[in-house]
Amino acid sequence: MERSTDTIHREQSGCRTTGLFPRALAALLLAVFSMFTHAQESPARTVYFAGSGNAPLDQHLVQLLRDKLEPALSLTEVAEDQLATLGDGPIITVGPAAFSRARQANRSAHILAMLVEKSFISGFAERNPGQITGVLYDVPLIRQALTGKAILPQATKVALLATADSVELYEPLIDELPSYGMSARIFLVDSNDKLIPTLVRALGYGDFLLAAPDSAIYNPRTIKHILLTAYRRNQIVIGPTQAYVKAGSLASSYAPFPEMVELANEFLETFYESGKFPAPAYPEEFRVEVNTQVARSLNIPLPSREDIATRVDRQLTVNGEASDE
Repeated sequence: MERSTDTIHREQSGCRTTGLFPRALAALLLAVFSMFTHAQESPARTVYFAGSGNAPLDQHLVQLLRDKLEPALSLTEVAEDQLATLGDGPIITVGPAAFSRARQANRSAHILAMLVEKSFISGFAERNPGQITGVLYDVPLIRQALTGKAILPQATKVALLATADSVELYEPLIDELPSYGMSARIFLVDSNDKLIPTLVRALGYGDFLLAAPDSAIYNPRTIKHILLTAYRRNQIVIGPTQAYVKAGSLASSYAPFPEMVELANEFLETFYESGKFPAPAYPEEFRVEVNTQVARSLNIPLPSREDIATRVDRQLTVNGEASDE
């Protein structure tokens, strides 16, 4: 029996349709396999964390970092004996000692240092651009000076103590102050036994004493004597850190931990986009710590911490210095 032409055409069409299904299925399976293979080849990115040894501080930073980092990044805490095995990192270190340990153990590692001062990390970053960076922990001295002026609006003279080795810390500040209607004078401390006599001369000159992160001058052994001497002469000390405010300094600006973590996250994003870290930088936002008891004892009207920080930010913006921080 002969088949009709229509029947033959339908059978041929059916064969062609049936042949398409295995090919489509094969293509789909190939795509799924390719995606699976690619996922295996691109595991979650790991950021290593080398702590300071201060457990409460380290855990606080770990929690802040894990809350901030994008889901594709995994933060892994490592011990000192693991640093040499981490390849090229990146490694987040906390404090100068942790940075030094990581740097010595692994010269090829990309390191993001936190809680380090500009004077400590700048040289490493300049010699190893893109490989080493830092979220700076100290406060720009111009910001500290303006913190003092926000509390004492009539202040025009800033007293500075320094050793021969630390004079250079203050040179940029001395150049910047005239733009804000202030000037500064450095009083050199030649030896430990000359500290208090030199301090007395400095207090007689300045409207307030500005303390820098200079451990040769300001340290646990000397700070009590410095603060008592200033207090007895009805003079205030500004800086260098929050810890010194608790000890008796009147005020200090500082960068809050969430702001430092925010900047660290931005640095990591840049690293994974370009393979290089940006240069060390300060966080964008600073706050102010004050000692209200010292203010009352010296009969100094004290604006709120928020008002002081706002005044400082306004001055920096008006004078075009905010971008330099």
